[in-house]
Amino acid sequence: MRSFESWTYEDVEIEFGIERVYESKLLNEWLETETETTDSQKESLEILKINLLKNIDALNEDELKMLFIAPLLNIVNFVTDRYKPFTQRSMTLKTEKVETSGIVDLLIATGKVRPKEPFFFLHEYKSQHPSKKNDPMGQLLIAMVSAQLNNSHTHPIYGILVEGRDWYFVILNNKEYAASRGFDACTNDIYQIYALLCKVKDYIEEILMKIKG
Repeated sequence: MRSFESWTYEDVEIEFGIERVYESKLLNEWLETETETTDSQKESLEILKINLLKNIDALNEDELKMLFIAPLLNIVNFVTDRYKPFTQRSMTLKTEKVETSGIVDLLIATGKVRPKEPFFFLHEYKSQHPSKKNDPMGQLLIAMVSAQLNNSHTHPIYGILVEGRDWYFVILNNKEYAASRGFDACTNDIYQIYALLCKVKDYIEEILMKIKG
């Protein structure tokens, strides 16, 4: 069985017939998101920004996850009665031609004990100098495609690739995917990163309403 870690973005494109597009209405709408922040949230985001700026060159993947990514996700608060975050969970995809599996860093999905219907992936927790052996975008895409093909309902899959200080927002819709520029979490981009994460919750709620309806 092929590991998620072995996939490049080109492998995923060829095997599953997906194509990167550079103009995406869905991605543009996501990136244009604005949200209000309370004084408490602003204070927390400023602390995270400053701490990351001071330490980014020394953080390994686990430290980046524990000291920055997890606290940021806690401010957004993805824990609800209908969906929640799952970390380090295995995913498997089996088709007539492909059998592949891997461990996903973080996904937001329905389910209490095990993830059922994934909506969103955050992948890699890479250090500032990622290994050249693996393709982070390829690993994110194979997880997103696996969710798309395994899900019982058709809807866009949202994702984020984190490479050190830089956050890339990715959307997979049918056979097309698009990726944003990098948002630098050591700058005031952190406020837009926070807004885009909050918007994911809105998207999930909309999808759940359609499924329920």
